[in-house]
Amino acid sequence: MDETQRQTLLGAIAISSGAVGVGSVTPQQRADAFANLEQFKAYPGRVAACVEMIGGSVLQIAGASGAPVDVTVPSKLYALGIIQDFLKTGYSGLSEADRGQLRASILTAARQLAAPVDGAQAAKMSDSTRILAVKIASLLADLALREFPQRWQTFVSDLFSPVSRGGIWCEAGADAGASTAGVKICLECFKLITEDCTDSDYNARISTTRRNDILLGMNEMSKQILPPLFELLSKQYGDVNNAKSTLVAMKQYLASNGRTVAQMAPDEQAQYQLQVDRRDAAGGIVADVLGTLEKFCQSMPIDWMFKVEDGIDFVAALLHLLQEDTANSQVLSVGCLYQLSMRKLDQHQWLRLIQAIPPALYEANNAAAQRASERGVDPNSVDMLVEQLDFHRSLSKMGSTLISAHLANITSDKEISSGVGPKFEAVSTYLRLLSEMMSHPSGVICGEQINTWVGLLRDPAIVRTTVLSPHLERVLTAYMNHIVQVRWEDVWEQDHPYASLIEASWDDDDEYNDWLGNVRSKSSQLFRSIGSSEPEIAAKAVHSKIRTLLNAHCNGEPRDQMNPENNELTAKSTACLQFEGASQPLDNILHGLPSWALDNGSYDQKRTTIRANIRPLLSEIANMIVSWSPNDTWLKFRRTTLLEALKHYWKHDPTTLPTGVDGLLVYLSATDNPPKARLSEDVVGLRKKAGVSLVAVSKVVPNLLVPWLSQLSDRAKGLLTSGGLSPINEMHLYEFLSCVATAVENPVDRANFVADVLSNSIRSLEAPEIQTSIQSVEGLLSFTGITQAATNPGCVTDHDFVKKVTKDFSSLFSSLNQLLSVGKRCHEAAKKRPNGGLPVQALSPTVDENASNFPDEGSVGINDLAINDPFVPLWPKLLPTLLQVLDVTLQVWHPECQASLLRNSIQRYAIAVSDEELYLAAKKESSGVGGVFGKGGTAGSIVSGVDRRQMNLAPRWAGWFNELRNNCFQLLGLLCAQRVMFAPEIAPLFPRLVSIITNPEHLRSMENRHFTQYLKQFVEVMLLTCPITLYQSHLTAILGPVFEHLQLRFQYSWGPIIGTGGLSSDAAKPLQTVNCAEAANQLASVGAESWLVAYYARCGVFVGDLDDSVAGEAMVDKARVDLTRTFSDMLQSVLALKGGWALVLANKAKDEQAKKDPYKLMSGPKSRISDGKGPTNADGTKRTIAQLHLDARRMLRIDKLCHFLLLENEQVAGFLVLTIIQCLEYPDAYTCRRCARLVHRVLETVAWVERYTELLGHRLFSIAVKAIITEPKWMVGIEWELINIIRDINCRLVLGQYLLPGGQGPGLQQPKDPSNSMRFEQTKVVDKPLLGGGILVAPSDFPRRILMEIGMSQNDVVELEKKLAEKRSAKDQKDILRDVLRVAADKTKGQNGVLERADEAESLLHQNARKPEVAALPEKLVTYSMLKKKQEPKEDEPDGAWHGGIF
Repeated sequence: MDETQRQTLLGAIAISSGAVGVGSVTPQQRADAFANLEQFKAYPGRVAACVEMIGGSVLQIAGASGAPVDVTVPSKLYALGIIQDFLKTGYSGLSEADRGQLRASILTAARQLAAPVDGAQAAKMSDSTRILAVKIASLLADLALREFPQRWQTFVSDLFSPVSRGGIWCEAGADAGASTAGVKICLECFKLITEDCTDSDYNARISTTRRNDILLGMNEMSKQILPPLFELLSKQYGDVNNAKSTLVAMKQYLASNGRTVAQMAPDEQAQYQLQVDRRDAAGGIVADVLGTLEKFCQSMPIDWMFKVEDGIDFVAALLHLLQEDTANSQVLSVGCLYQLSMRKLDQHQWLRLIQAIPPALYEANNAAAQRASERGVDPNSVDMLVEQLDFHRSLSKMGSTLISAHLANITSDKEISSGVGPKFEAVSTYLRLLSEMMSHPSGVICGEQINTWVGLLRDPAIVRTTVLSPHLERVLTAYMNHIVQVRWEDVWEQDHPYASLIEASWDDDDEYNDWLGNVRSKSSQLFRSIGSSEPEIAAKAVHSKIRTLLNAHCNGEPRDQMNPENNELTAKSTACLQFEGASQPLDNILHGLPSWALDNGSYDQKRTTIRANIRPLLSEIANMIVSWSPNDTWLKFRRTTLLEALKHYWKHDPTTLPTGVDGLLVYLSATDNPPKARLSEDVVGLRKKAGVSLVAVSKVVPNLLVPWLSQLSDRAKGLLTSGGLSPINEMHLYEFLSCVATAVENPVDRANFVADVLSNSIRSLEAPEIQTSIQSVEGLLSFTGITQAATNPGCVTDHDFVKKVTKDFSSLFSSLNQLLSVGKRCHEAAKKRPNGGLPVQALSPTVDENASNFPDEGSVGINDLAINDPFVPLWPKLLPTLLQVLDVTLQVWHPECQASLLRNSIQRYAIAVSDEELYLAAKKESSGVGGVFGKGGTAGSIVSGVDRRQMNLAPRWAGWFNELRNNCFQLLGLLCAQRVMFAPEIAPLFPRLVSIITNPEHLRSMENRHFTQYLKQFVEVMLLTCPITLYQSHLTAILGPVFEHLQLRFQYSWGPIIGTGGLSSDAAKPLQTVNCAEAANQLASVGAESWLVAYYARCGVFVGDLDDSVAGEAMVDKARVDLTRTFSDMLQSVLALKGGWALVLANKAKDEQAKKDPYKLMSGPKSRISDGKGPTNADGTKRTIAQLHLDARRMLRIDKLCHFLLLENEQVAGFLVLTIIQCLEYPDAYTCRRCARLVHRVLETVAWVERYTELLGHRLFSIAVKAIITEPKWMVGIEWELINIIRDINCRLVLGQYLLPGGQGPGLQQPKDPSNSMRFEQTKVVDKPLLGGGILVAPSDFPRRILMEIGMSQNDVVELEKKLAEKRSAKDQKDILRDVLRVAADKTKGQNGVLERADEAESLLHQNARKPEVAALPEKLVTYSMLKKKQEPKEDEPDGAWHGGIF
């Protein structure tokens, strides 16, 4: 490059960087400059030119006026960038000489920058120098990653030698500033190298071998790296202190003369500024050193920091720097200690920090107080707390991590566990420091420690010691104080005493609320754990809290934030916030108290004493809450939460229970003061909370409420007949009574009471107006006001008509909902009975695991079922009405009815989605409270501008139909769960039930969202609860039509997405108001069959007036995906791949392990702490006798149901397997991953059946192969699952190998049939899919044909099978298949499909083909330590026996 080209390049750099004035450059000149710079990047001699540029000390061009313009910095930055890009592409092709020359040139540029500077500029490093230093450091790091240590053995000395000796390190004793630019380069360079070689992501940029070589080289050279760093740190820290001392002396001198800093003379001001610059420059170097040390602490050998040698002690330095606030040094020091605390420290290293941190913090606190006094500020002022918040927060995080990451060091040390000795004192002092730190006014300090305290309290070995006891009172008090919500308005208006501190702790109220929710969630476990481990401390603390609150705020004092309408407190009043914060600790502490602290059992003296101290405190708490009688609605609400918390105490002392329950019943009928025509939201909320609390109490202590059952029943009837209860309160009352009723011992009395409780609901359903309305679609539409809207559109907004229709519908829905709610409560209570809900009188202590059936595994009468479940006798009366409601509701969606409704401008909204469904689909995040009605909510989107809270029927219809339909499905599921569906008394109704739930018109007309609930709420429950003897009689008639329809629905729903079925992607858009009339008219023109194809393509979704196309498409996507996911989840549950049945198999495997290790029977998963008492399930829960009997029956169902679904009925099996196979090609990773597991279960069960061979060997195999070789982007991350399917098919259908369940383990080869060499012998477990299943004895050619269709030759296929036969481990076989499929995938590249293709960085097939940017060097690394280790003589083996003759 000649001088003219060089000047042109420099001019272009000057223009693009702004070195030339903006006003003097035309747009054309700027465009030409950018073009020249881009062209230069392709210039063959660019590297040599850049090397020349960075070697120059000064780079100038002639300005417009002829004066030279300095472009040294921008030109060198540009040149360094060009070289850095070249390193990624062409560096590996350079010769050794060229590489050396390039290194030398960059080092030269670094030395020029690091050269000592004299004069006024020496005290401060310019911004341009700093930027250039960072760029050079980045380039040196890139070179070191490619060369060090094999090819660049002088790297460390080149950097850490002083400039005078050819390096770039500063001279000994050099002051910070411009002369330490080389130090900046070195520190940044080593920081980048450490990051790249030890980052946790382990990206593909650097090969593993190269990383290891660099780290070995750095460790070998550590004695040349660490001493200069420590010396620099010591020197610069000393300079910081000297400068600060000088500044203090200057201020004192000025003060003695009655002057301030602002009144200094010019020469004094210059001297003062010089010291400020020295302090800041030295502090900046200290911060840079700490930044590099943080990376060393994080990833390099721990001895680098902990080893004390030749006066070098980095840990001591870091602890000392906790005193220094200049350049944020104390926070950076804590950052280094935090990285060390997360490492695996040995006992000695950990104890060193534990012992050293408290005194170091004491000194740091004194230093901070000294600085505050020098400034004339109170050390404990809010301003100082704000100033030190980052330090305190990082300190709390580091300090807690040092404990939580090393709990084993506490539990394994006998001295600490014993509670005496210096180690125990050190740990106790440290924990005292942490607990005292939580008295900080900012909650973020507490928040950083909560995981540590929870972890300590969850470890039984630590809880048994006395390590924690002295500190738990402070911990408990701190968290009880900080979970009280801060009123953010006080922060905004600066009325809060710590307003500025709170503003510094959280950005806004949203962040604070997120933090508060997180801390409250975690503190629940903390409160329970403290209550369990230290009940006396917990009881005293919560007693003090409740007593203090009632004394200070029982009447709402200080009565702030009042509601001007009624002069009552609001939710934001101080008293309400304080009581809200007290309910959670009270509830969790009472929940956590051990039984021995409250019951009347006989215990040792210590426990007896504790119990004697606790009982009076808790009794006083209960009496204080029960006797408290506030007048304000919000105080009543808070009292309700406190009463609910007492349910755990009432289990042991029910003295105040009747009064407490009476108070909750009173609140069910609470009214406004003064009364209003319509209840306020506050009173409605109080009523709801009272109802929820009643149910919660009745769940915990139902047996204690039985003696008052008649009084409670009378009270409930009085409330129900008063007419003042809302439907939800009525439901709460029914649930409350049903929970109490389940505790009645006599089954007949229990059933009679439940029937009496629900008599109103049954009578409502039998009322003539409801029975008339459910006899036809027309009657239901008229009942809900839809028919009237056609002739009188104004009626949907008529106040009286809306109230009447709403009341009528509420009567129907509330009755069904109350029945459902009570039925669920009774069913749950039945499962908790000693017999586990089984219709047998008594359970034997043992179970016959080899039994082929059980007496109750069949049709059981209602009278027998009613022994456990009092709700069961109601079904014969309820079921006919339920079936009629479901039938008529589903008819509304028949095509002809839909078409009629869609044509009307108001009626059409009856079949639209609701605002709530749209909100969930669009995943709208409200910035405040309110959900669908809040900011960002979707209320008023479906019916434009109108939502269901307004007096308008149109937006209510969609929600009504959803509630009615889902309620019916859930009741049918309850019918199955309670086994009434299989009872002989229901046999006359069973044909009617089947005719409705499998009606072809109903199945075809349901939207995807309806069908999702149908599968989830009914079909899955039916499959899991049907006795094995009734599969043919009860399941066949239902499953056949359902699976057949699902196969068709999936095909058309996913067709527009995967480009099949001839439908465009526009067909997947939802139906809207603007085109709904057109869709209605198409039914007559194209017929129902074609109309349904388009209906399935949009998943049946109609979004009304919605004008947000993204939200509408999200609604369709959710409906489509939810259905396939529900289908796959349902099948996983019934094939024992998830849920309760999977737990049965896990328990069985656990029992097999327990035969060798009995402890396994008592232990749970590692994620749960087990007490080791009694048998435990695989999920950590306790195993009961009832569960053993239930599991034995489930085990039979697991075997029989799988066989029934896949082998006993062709219609059921055919469409089921075909649908599972189809799901593998739908672009949803969730569904695909779960269907892959289902496919393995199918192969294990039916691979040996010849009539499945074409379906599995051709259809399934081709879909799996296509999914892999087309590499769709959505499949990234699940490719191995598909490859494992290909392997499973090949093994079972071609190679004569079978696998362990789930396609796991090696291929287990079956021998050839002695009588026919073309066939294999069948496995011995062919009829036991849970043990591996069978194989196809006559190998199939279908998989071979597929492989040949993707480009493999016959010889290739033979060679593939040979390899798979020789290497049978799972990894080897999958790797072999991946290599084969990669070749096929490469041939399909460039073929555009509907779905986006994964690139090579994401593709599993090309994983091994990817090469790191920085490859390993061919030279083998040999270090001095390695040679020394080889030269050391090996110790001779001792003579004689290993025991030395001591025996």
